[in-house]
Amino acid sequence: MKAIRYHAYGPPDVLRLEDTDLPAVGPGDVLIRVRAASVNPLDWHTMRGEPYVARPMSGLTRPKHTALGADLAGVVESVGPGVTALAPGDEVYGGCGLDLVPGTTGLAEYACLKQDGMVRRMPAGLTFEQAAAVPVAALTALQGLRDKGRLRRGHRVLVNGAAGGVGTFAVQIAKALGAAEVTGVCGTGNVELVRSIGADHVVDYTKEEYTRSGQRYDVVLDLVANHGPGANRRVLAPTGVLVAGAPAKGLWIGPVIGMVKIMVMPRMTFFLSRNSSADLDTITGLIESGKVTPVIDRTYPLAEAAEAIRYLERGHARGKVVVVP
Repeated sequence: MKAIRYHAYGPPDVLRLEDTDLPAVGPGDVLIRVRAASVNPLDWHTMRGEPYVARPMSGLTRPKHTALGADLAGVVESVGPGVTALAPGDEVYGGCGLDLVPGTTGLAEYACLKQDGMVRRMPAGLTFEQAAAVPVAALTALQGLRDKGRLRRGHRVLVNGAAGGVGTFAVQIAKALGAAEVTGVCGTGNVELVRSIGADHVVDYTKEEYTRSGQRYDVVLDLVANHGPGANRRVLAPTGVLVAGAPAKGLWIGPVIGMVKIMVMPRMTFFLSRNSSADLDTITGLIESGKVTPVIDRTYPLAEAAEAIRYLERGHARGKVVVVP
């Protein structure tokens, strides 16, 4: 099969389309013919080995794992012993990195997932491209707002980075969870997009500084990290919560210091999403009820996965970037 691999840290140029063996299917495994995958900041951070403080886990001088791609959608090709919930021919989606069988990847023609992990039947009505756009970004939005932000019905919510992969889900999920008002922060070219997915108010950051607007919010989901904790504190209601979903800039300890600064301040927290099949079920329900719709910016063929990640790295994607084998 064809798969994207990299054997050294670096820019997207290190990615190669290689011929590899099909993943071995063991007990509890589900072999999937990938029909679409999406890329996430996780992919380019992993590809570059940045920040450097993560390299003791990923490999000090070269990557321990050479595969990329945490999200996928496709058709079940075969199943291993003990698999009862899925059968060949089922259309499924999921992945989320840690549940991919080691050595496999979403950026490939086939991938292998654990039945009891992050794999579910696709939401009714979605294309493979739309389904592949969901897992990492939607779980990040859901868990950031509901679990860390403690979003409740009637709350006022601000999403900084509302036009991005996570942000487009966050605007919709905040409304689905009962937010009274959702404000999205984005650039001029994305104002209408953010309004179209349900934002009650849109702040164009090129014309207005949201941290000096005088408005107060119960939950601020910051997906950009272009303001310090002090600036964001100005827009928090008395019991409001800031949830930072993007690391501070820097190759060495800058991101760690940024996280510590946020986490030691009252009502501020930094978080990374976690794998949860129950939460993926929740997302499926929101999609099937019409409350959440994936937003896709561009689609690339597998052979151009490097270009897909290069585009994502520029930081101006409108929704998700998808790769199709």
